[in-house]
Amino acid sequence: MLVIALCVLAAVLLVLGFEMFLVMGIPTLLAWQIFFPNIPSIAVAQKLIGGVNTSTLLAIPFFVFAADIMARGTIAKRLTDLVKANVAHLSGGLGHTTVISCMSFGSICGSAPATVAALGRLLHPELIRARYSEKFSLGLIASSAECALLIPPSITLIIYGWLTGTSIADLFAAGLAVGIVLGIAFMIQVQIVTWRTGAGASPRASRQERLAALRDGLVALGMPVIILGGIYGGVFTATEAAAVAVVYALVVEVLIYRSFGFRDLIQVSESSAVTVVVIFILLAMGSALSFFITLAQVPAFFTQLFADWKVNWIVFLLIVNVILLIAGMFIDPNSILLVLIPTFYPVAVALGIDPVHFGLIVCLNISIGMITPPFGLDLFVASSTLRRPVEAVIAGVWPFIATNIIVLALISYIPQISTAILKITR
Repeated sequence: MLVIALCVLAAVLLVLGFEMFLVMGIPTLLAWQIFFPNIPSIAVAQKLIGGVNTSTLLAIPFFVFAADIMARGTIAKRLTDLVKANVAHLSGGLGHTTVISCMSFGSICGSAPATVAALGRLLHPELIRARYSEKFSLGLIASSAECALLIPPSITLIIYGWLTGTSIADLFAAGLAVGIVLGIAFMIQVQIVTWRTGAGASPRASRQERLAALRDGLVALGMPVIILGGIYGGVFTATEAAAVAVVYALVVEVLIYRSFGFRDLIQVSESSAVTVVVIFILLAMGSALSFFITLAQVPAFFTQLFADWKVNWIVFLLIVNVILLIAGMFIDPNSILLVLIPTFYPVAVALGIDPVHFGLIVCLNISIGMITPPFGLDLFVASSTLRRPVEAVIAGVWPFIATNIIVLALISYIPQISTAILKITR
């Protein structure tokens, strides 16, 4: 009864255009007052505040701030120039440059919208000049940015780790493996389109141009090396790595590249603060919602239901993938995690699914949702950044959604893909 009431009310609020914190918060408040009136208000307040009062979540504001600094600065252009100088002359080179640049920038910012905004203006004209179609170019940029949600540092993986108690370092290792697989799949797609359409490559960069691009981009490349090397080398935790990322971004952009001054830094700080506040309000509401879901024994109900129906892990993952893909069409990534994972995760564990493997399935589904109509966020970011109708971006992403679903099937039913790098780092 509680689940049905919460779902119906949340759906109505979502259709009416309420903000997501209200879509989660109002049903939570009503569940408390109607179904659990004996719970004191202090207990609910403790769940709201205590849910976000954890050191693991400190990584989020640090990574958000570092991403905003780099998106405002010149790191994106320098990375793109470095990749272009070494790859663009090959068959399908500009397409491959787009995928690799998005993966590289994603590895230092962890944000798909930031990747679209930072790289879209740089790469879109180059793709058009290389005779790729407008539709394909828009779809490639929006889709390649997905890798930022998979390749560490990924805020989505941090939130999943906080919700489930899974090691952030393990999730980062698995995310790197899945992100590479997805990037390779996009590059195969680029090559097929190149062979079919005859899209041209750029002229080969001279040795001096390649060396200059390496010199300019080498400092930017130090970010993922320091962060990932530090985490897996045992030098610092994922949270400490986030703080290091901020310091490194400030040193590189303000002192070395001198891409912006103190006034710009204040603006970046304000933008990051707004983003962090929105995320933490959602996390607080999600923590309270999870509390009432647990009290209502919803996870136990579904665990027993799947056991009674004799649902195995293969069918369960199929059900989860379908639900998450549909949810991704309408709901933002953080809200999907906060609403659905408290229910799905205990069932996954009961069926013997590795928490890290399940986390990457969830994260890949959420990544697909970022480019899935009608409300995929990256669709609108690409439309705004590149000044193209959102309908044109949607038309371009459909082939990449198909590629995503193929990769999702591989990741779901071949767990060894997710755990390949994890086995090396352990």
